[in-house]
Amino acid sequence: MMKPKASSFSSSTSSSSLLIRTKHRFSPYLFITLLAFILFASILYGHDSFFIFQQLLHNKHNTLLSTPTEFTELTHPPLPEQQDFSYSSERRTEEKEKEKVAAVAVGETEEGCDVFSGRWVRDELTRPLYQESDCPYIQPQLTCQEHGRPEMEYQRWRWQPHGCDLPTITKLFLTFLFNSTLETLRGKRMLFVGDSLNRGQYVSLVCLLHSLIPEGAKSMETFDSLTVFTAKEYNATIEFYWAPFLLESNSDNAFIHRVSDRIVRKGSINKHGRFWKGADIVVFNTYLWWITGSKMKILLGSFNDEAKEIVELSTEEAYRMAMKSMVKWVKQNMDPNRTRVFFTSMSPSHAKSIEWGGEAGGNCYNETTPIDDPTYWGSDSYKSIMQVIGEVFRKSNVPITFLNITQLSNYRKDAHTSIYKKQWNPLTPQQLANPSSYADCTHWCLPGLQDTWNELLYAKLFYP
Repeated sequence: MMKPKASSFSSSTSSSSLLIRTKHRFSPYLFITLLAFILFASILYGHDSFFIFQQLLHNKHNTLLSTPTEFTELTHPPLPEQQDFSYSSERRTEEKEKEKVAAVAVGETEEGCDVFSGRWVRDELTRPLYQESDCPYIQPQLTCQEHGRPEMEYQRWRWQPHGCDLPTITKLFLTFLFNSTLETLRGKRMLFVGDSLNRGQYVSLVCLLHSLIPEGAKSMETFDSLTVFTAKEYNATIEFYWAPFLLESNSDNAFIHRVSDRIVRKGSINKHGRFWKGADIVVFNTYLWWITGSKMKILLGSFNDEAKEIVELSTEEAYRMAMKSMVKWVKQNMDPNRTRVFFTSMSPSHAKSIEWGGEAGGNCYNETTPIDDPTYWGSDSYKSIMQVIGEVFRKSNVPITFLNITQLSNYRKDAHTSIYKKQWNPLTPQQLANPSSYADCTHWCLPGLQDTWNELLYAKLFYP
């Protein structure tokens, strides 16, 4: 479980670390009485009383659940994607000795706890964390129920790390928890930068928070590549900036970017980075757009040059170039004493059902349960890219927290939008006769998997 820091915080801010895991079935009267006492005590004593309550109720929440599918502990040797590239063990020791506290943090993760290694357990008690119909900000590409998905099983899974507990957002304390989160974000700017997968995580977070804000006290506006959700009462913004390569490219138009012949300009991160300055929390991602099946075209000059000098690099070398640019930009523009920077690993696709024991020619279409093989790793998730990330991060002393969502997302073949989304072009008779031919096995339904990504972000933000 996550341990609170032994420093004092205001009741509103420190209470954001409240995370509830139930162990025993309480009688309704006893539970209501206990809850009332704790709420009263919290007003008097702040964070400490909530921590006591957490201790009473934590662990084994899943004993109350129906769990027909539980994944056993990973048995294969650690893959590059399972490593924490944020800090070396030596650096972590040095920071503990100096008693450095990361910006925004209110506690720390239990020693040896890897929240990214675990299993999916079915949870009808606390999932989903919100209803699709209650969040007006979900794009029509992600509203699976609205577009006819016949079941909701994909919404009812919770991530359970091996050997420790992930801070879990339960329905009972969702309002309290995120009010505290908003208090923590008061006067701050949180920014997601990357592609449509990062935008999905951004929208998930907005959906988790928006119901706590009165209708007239919030807004969502889009300015070209930048989308801004504002909580006016808190003077806080949660933003998304479209930059699928992080570097300047010919795919940067936020609305017209379906370019097959992709070109990325070397050393051009400042073109977008000028819009990121001043953010207090930044969450980067980039992967999908680099995977073209061929070499990447890299522009050495400017897109305005009449004669353009273009070279071709392997996917890995081109990606390494982008990662080095990102790390350099963070070092030059982000103050680690006041900002937190995250990088989210690749979001997997599920385009080949034969890889998980399905029929040849199939994909994520009609899949309703997670993959139960703990060693599963899809071919669409390039291990070579994970190795590049690891190498760049290990050679850097820039404090970037790595959100390793790849392995846990690899299991979720059931959570994609598939055919249940807005189709931008009319479907042909051939497509209608073969639904898997137009199934989207890249993006994810909301609510769903990406809410878990935000739980992991929450854990690493407040409990690094």
